[in-house]
Amino acid sequence: MDKLTEIMDAKRREIAPFARAVTDAELAAFAGKHKTPGFRQSLQVQGRLSVIAEVKRASPSVGQIREGVDAVTQARMYAAAGADCLSVLTETKYFKGELKDLVQVIQDQPTWAHPLPCIRKDFMVHPYQVLEAAQAGARCILIIVRGLTDKEIIPIHRSAKLAGLDTLFEVHDEAELERALRHDPDMVGVNNRNLSTFQIDLSFAERVIPHMPKSVLKVAESGIKTAEDAARMRAAGAHALLVGESLMREQNPAALMKALQFA
Repeated sequence: MDKLTEIMDAKRREIAPFARAVTDAELAAFAGKHKTPGFRQSLQVQGRLSVIAEVKRASPSVGQIREGVDAVTQARMYAAAGADCLSVLTETKYFKGELKDLVQVIQDQPTWAHPLPCIRKDFMVHPYQVLEAAQAGARCILIIVRGLTDKEIIPIHRSAKLAGLDTLFEVHDEAELERALRHDPDMVGVNNRNLSTFQIDLSFAERVIPHMPKSVLKVAESGIKTAEDAARMRAAGAHALLVGESLMREQNPAALMKALQFA
């Protein structure tokens, strides 16, 4: 069993006791009532790359990154450093995140000079998780194409639309991009980390991004550590970067943030 399959199976078992059918009315109640701009909208910056800064304590590939870090403190630091959007890990077993991290970050934002839209970064397998994201105040969810069947993707994507949330479709290769495009996405990320082996290769984004339609906002994810890495992603056609580990390891991430944005 590869790691993604293991994580997706664990997530299905985790939510099974409380996941329930979600009504259209429950989801639609959140549409149009968001307190921050749209996630995709906030990444449409002219003249530079956008950065989605990720709050991430640990991962299966590297173990602990910053054990016990406070999500709100880290998110405030990212906002002050000029991040365009935030990603908050809410997966507990493998990434040491919690849904309450997302809730607390969003609840703290009225005290910020510039509140930022957040994506709930988790392994989505059921529409109930979309409702949780909307209740927390997220503006976007993640759909990992390789971890789901098309039959599973459809209700999750539909639920996000009903709740007024954007969806970031994550792919790793051309075949997964082809599957993602069947769902008419407007935002697709290429993960440079092979979710079977967890090896990093920036050439994945360089190979896959050029095959995306012009209408799609293109995000490069994972393995981006330097301005040179960011420049490679921009040259490949990326509009935005999702960066976690590199920013988490910086005591003051502002310099790296600017280097990535203006690569």
